[in-house]
Amino acid sequence: MALAAALGLLSATAAHGAENRPAAKPRTPVQAYGKLRVCGTHLCSASGKPVQLRGMSSHGTQWFAHCLSGRALDVLAHDWKASVLRVATYARQGGYESDPKKFTDLVDRLIERASARGMYVIVDWHMLNPGDPYQDLENAKKFFKDVAQRHKNAPNVIYEVANEPHSVNWPTIKSYAEKLIPVIRSQDPDSVILVPTPGWSTFSASEGSDERTVVNDPLAAKNIMYTFHFYARVAAEGYMEILDRASSKLPVFVTEWGIASWSGYGSDHAMAQKWVDLMAKKKIGWTNWSYSDHDREHAVFKDGTCRAGAFSRSDALTSNGAWIRKRIRG
Repeated sequence: MALAAALGLLSATAAHGAENRPAAKPRTPVQAYGKLRVCGTHLCSASGKPVQLRGMSSHGTQWFAHCLSGRALDVLAHDWKASVLRVATYARQGGYESDPKKFTDLVDRLIERASARGMYVIVDWHMLNPGDPYQDLENAKKFFKDVAQRHKNAPNVIYEVANEPHSVNWPTIKSYAEKLIPVIRSQDPDSVILVPTPGWSTFSASEGSDERTVVNDPLAAKNIMYTFHFYARVAAEGYMEILDRASSKLPVFVTEWGIASWSGYGSDHAMAQKWVDLMAKKKIGWTNWSYSDHDREHAVFKDGTCRAGAFSRSDALTSNGAWIRKRIRG
């Protein structure tokens, strides 16, 4: 009896101690997955298991950097449970071209800010107009060399060498990528690099063709993925079929998509859900456009939220913001 009583006392003491110990903090995405790599047609963890990153793209940082404050990223990482942030540095339109040092330093700060919260970061060279990425080649080389040099030892940085080329063919885009990849690799040899596809990164769907031009002539480099963009309101079923086929042949990341049209109007949640389901089924990572309070339907915050810093308020989200938050959380 005395022994039983003693054992019971020890058991109760241990249980009481366990109750009073602070709960272990959940692991961040970077802690869980480590340095990512491409394996087959998937993005994989350091241990080789396919992963699907889900998160948000910023809007242009020349306009909406205030939507990426520490408080904003706390909400994205901890409340939304996002695993990735895409930082959109516009090549022109008041972006990098206007002040290279300012925008390189801004990217540096945002990488560190997201990294401190355990998220992966996609460094997006957001060329849009003109549609030929060669028009900004030298600036792109300098930008990526500087960023990769600063973050070459980081396990969570992914490089997107161009946003949406258009009115140029795949051989031109491929040639451009072949000039950028060595620049990044010279600083960060094992990073994942995202390469755009023709027709505003639609595997040529937006220009009346399909994925075969890329599938039949892929880049001869490791840790490469290909990007696909869509806007649910205007992306027909045929676009979805192209993504489905392309992602069975090549590793694909959807670095930009929206519920509304590309212009930011006319949301289509039913079609958006079909896309989300396909990307989940095939473990295709994605970042939604955009983590901002822009006055269009693709913004997740209501106008004025970012300057007020009220990111965690229940009434801060647009209807699309609430919808996207739920899909990111899973």
